[in-house]
Amino acid sequence: MASLMVGSLVAFAGNFYQDVDVTWGDGRAKILNNGKLFTLSLDKDSGSGFQSKNEYLFGKIDMKLKLVPGNSAGTLRSQGSSWDEIDFEFLGNLSGDPYIIHTNVYTQGKGNREQQFYLWFDPTADFHTYSILWNPGNVVFYVDGRPIREFKNLQSFGIPYLNNQSMKAYSSIWNADDWATRGGLVKTDWTQSPFTASFRNFNAKACIWSNGVSSCSSSNATNNAWFSQELDSSSQKRLRWVQKNYMVYNYCEDITRFPQGLPLECTVTNKA
Repeated sequence: MASLMVGSLVAFAGNFYQDVDVTWGDGRAKILNNGKLFTLSLDKDSGSGFQSKNEYLFGKIDMKLKLVPGNSAGTLRSQGSSWDEIDFEFLGNLSGDPYIIHTNVYTQGKGNREQQFYLWFDPTADFHTYSILWNPGNVVFYVDGRPIREFKNLQSFGIPYLNNQSMKAYSSIWNADDWATRGGLVKTDWTQSPFTASFRNFNAKACIWSNGVSSCSSSNATNNAWFSQELDSSSQKRLRWVQKNYMVYNYCEDITRFPQGLPLECTVTNKA
C-alpha cells in the first residue's frame, strides 16, 4: 500500500511501472514502451491480470483500452474493484459480432445490478477511453467521455452505497466461455489464441486510502470538480441516447427475474 499523502489529491500520468502490479499470468501480462503500454494475454492454459498499487476511496479512473480483435468468443476482460465493486466487463465476440459491455455495481457484497450495452464503434480497431467516476453522490460509467450508466447514492432510501470501503483498480482477461458469449453457447476457439488486450494512459484522479486515512482533506477534495460532479442536463441527454440506442439488458426492466418486485433503486425516481 502506498505511503500516506495527506492533504493532496493524486493524479497518475500513466506509467504502468509506477501505477500497477502484475497479479497473475506467468509472463502473459507485460509492461512495454518504457511503462506506457500494458498488455494482457489469454491462451488455453491461463489468462492474466494486474491491479493498482494504491487503494482509493472515491476517484475518477480513466484507461485507454484496445480490445481483443477477431474471434474472441468466451473471453472476458474486466476492470473493477471489490467488495464493494464497480465492474466494467467486456464480453467476447464472434468475428463480425459486436462486443457487449457488461456493467455491475456491488454494495456490501450484493450485486445483481447488471446493465449491458453494445458500442457505437469497433473497440478492437483503436484505443478508446473507459472511465469510472466514483464520488459521494454517484457512480458514473463513461465511454470516450460519454456517460452510459449512473448509479446514485440513495442511502436515504435504505439502499447501500459505496462510501465505506476503499478499493483497488483491477484488470484481467480470462476464459469465460461457460457464460460470456450468448450465455455460454459459443465456446472459445483456441486456434485463434493468444488473445491480447492492450492498455494505455491509466489515470487516477483519486483519494488514496492508506492506514485508515484518506489523502483528501475535506477542503481540498471539494475544490476538485470530480468529487462533487453530477450529470447535468446535457450529460443526462447523452446518457439517455446511449440507453435508448445501445442498451441490450437492464436489470431494472427484468420483471421475470424479480417476480417479487424490482430492486428498490429501480423504483426510486428522485434523489433525496
